[in-house]
Amino acid sequence: MPPPAHEATAVLQRALVEDLAQGGDLTSAALIPAEATSVARVVARGAGTIAGLAIGLAVFDLVDGDVAVTALHADGDQVDAGTTLATLEGSSRAILTGERTCLNILGHLSGIATTTRAAVDAVAGTTTRIADTRKTTPGLRSLEKYAVRCGGGTNHRFGLHDAVMIKDNHVAVAGSIADAVRRVRSSVGHTVSITVEVDRIDQIDAAVEGGADIILLDNLRGDDLRRAVAQVGGRAVTEASGNITVDTAADVAACGVDVISLGWITHSAPRLDVALDF
Repeated sequence: MPPPAHEATAVLQRALVEDLAQGGDLTSAALIPAEATSVARVVARGAGTIAGLAIGLAVFDLVDGDVAVTALHADGDQVDAGTTLATLEGSSRAILTGERTCLNILGHLSGIATTTRAAVDAVAGTTTRIADTRKTTPGLRSLEKYAVRCGGGTNHRFGLHDAVMIKDNHVAVAGSIADAVRRVRSSVGHTVSITVEVDRIDQIDAAVEGGADIILLDNLRGDDLRRAVAQVGGRAVTEASGNITVDTAADVAACGVDVISLGWITHSAPRLDVALDF
């Protein structure tokens, strides 16, 4: 499912205000006759997984509702370099004005989807899922998490508002893992999931027995990670996190964790090279 239309539209509107301000597109207005029309195509210059195509193309409707847009691929498609993703026909000024906003959104989200797909492929053949984190660009979380889904990943919590995650700093204030879990569980009710971050095996039982739904195993590897998963013993979902790369994800998955969460699939994904050619 794509993000809500109003959220995507709000992002595009902010981007246009940022680009056009009060002066508009000075270059196109000065050089291109108002009646001029053109045909253009959006092209992937690199191979990757597409995300945000419909979102990016929607900017042309905001600039000029008479630009005809035809998408030739769908989000989630894996494409080769040189693939035409969409065609445009209409006002030359409008196409030039919306070009950069469209490509910024499409390139960024497709980069996240492509990066996520690499991580998902790395754990293929296991039951481990790849998930994102809250390490997203402010204001773009809904779109970036959509891109993760397009790449075959799953979403972690969307914010502080929809799930509990008790981390080391929370425990430092609360006094102990057991106290932290007990106090949270009595406050939020049974429908809210609770994740507890642990970095030592001896912390696991207190978290599980306190009522944690997910045990986040932070920076545990190899035999330590296998022992941790065995100790949880199916009493909670196990999640591995911390400095896991595409090259090490398969080894982590082989330890039996249910989920691997990766911040870099959103905060450090290189953008996919896309272009608009007249």
